[in-house]
Parts: sequence; C-alpha cells; structure tokens
Amino acid sequence: MTTPIISVRNLHKWYSGVHALKGVSLDVMAGEALGLVGDNGAGKSTLINILSGLHRQDEGEILVEGAKTDIRNPKDSMRLGIETIYQYNSMVPIMSISRNMFIGREPLKFSIGGIGWLDERKMREDSVSAIADVDLHLRSPDALVGELSGGQRQGVAIARAMHFRSKVMILDEPTNHLSVKETAKVIGFVKGLKAQGVTSIFISHNMHHVFACCDRIVAMALGQIVLDKKVNETSIEEVSEML
Repeated sequence: MTTPIISVRNLHKWYSGVHALKGVSLDVMAGEALGLVGDNGAGKSTLINILSGLHRQDEGEILVEGAKTDIRNPKDSMRLGIETIYQYNSMVPIMSISRNMFIGREPLKFSIGGIGWLDERKMREDSVSAIADVDLHLRSPDALVGELSGGQRQGVAIARAMHFRSKVMILDEPTNHLSVKETAKVIGFVKGLKAQGVTSIFISHNMHHVFACCDRIVAMALGQIVLDKKVNETSIEEVSEML
C-alpha cells in the first residue's frame, strides 16, 4: 500500500461548545487532486485551518508521509510542504509581484544576524521564471499586485507555492468571484499541478468546478465526512443529495 501524503485520524474540534469536527479521518494520496465540498458550517474550513496551522485539533492526530506530526502554526505547515492559498490570499496589493512572491522568505545578498540587503535582482528573475512555469504571462515582476485581476492573483499565489517546492497545495475557494474566463484559467492551473507531482486539495461551493479538475470528491456535513468517492464513480446529483 502506498503511504498517504497526509492522513488525519479521528480529528475533533470544538469552538465554544460547538462541535465543528466530529471524528474526521481522511487519507490524501500523493499526486491526487482532492475536491472538498460542503455547505457553510460543514467543517471543511476547520479541517483546512488545522492542516494550515491556523488552529489546532482538540483530539486526533495528523501524519505527513507516514510520520506523526504536530502542526502548531503556519510555519510548521509550510516546513512540511503544505501551502494554503486562501480566497482572499495573503498578498499585499501595494507591493510588487516579486516582493509578494517572496514575502516572508526574501533572499538576501548578505546578512548579519538575519538582517541584510534584499537581493531584488534574484527576486525579479525568479518571479518571472516561476510565473512562466504556471503559464501565466504578466508584463513585469515590478507591477503592483493590486493592479492584477483576481485570476492573475491566484496564478501568482500558485506560482509562489510551486517555486518553494510545496508538496501539498490547499486552494480555498480559488474561483470565487472570478469571471468565466478567469475561472477556466484557475482550473487549468489546478490541473497543471498534477502534472508537476503536486498534491492539491480544492475547496469550493461550486461542484461543477470541483468535478472539472479533481480526481476524488470528499463531501462534509455537520462536521463529518458523508461521501468519499472518485469523480468517475459519483455525480453532482449524488453529492448534492448527500449534502
């Protein structure tokens, strides 16, 4: 049996008496595109927040590539190769594409005690290369992120995660509020991850988008998993009925 890249076992989470996760167990296999669906309050955001290090489970365990791990904060998650791209991602609109690509991980020409000069040339060159790798063509790495469309911002966020060799990419509602053309572009980005050996977890309310780019569908309701099937073994109607 192949070892899952991520396993969660019997996860429970309470918020002020609300039982948000009720014994959730799930295996995510390396290289697959997993679609995670459910209505508001289903528990999918809680599960993702635990994997990304924003929250900690109250009970249960997480294994990454077979090793039990304790994800205490977002840095722990990133060190494990898990990158989360939120619907309203953590980019700074008044900063350039290249600065956003390396935010929190800026290369330095030299440093003394962690303080030094930014290597802006390397940031620009690497940004151009990373963006081209996801088939996104922007006029300049010096352009402000605030000038980009929603789909372009998602593309830059995906390029950033790819550049830093993320093993698992969690995309939280990446197509929300995008045009039809931009939605198709983001779905194309997600399909491209599989070809590069990156595992993805795609969270969306839009089942058509999930079915368009995922191998497997996991549906959650009231803090539990109510369906776990391969895309070619189920239908939007069946998933909707389970929800």
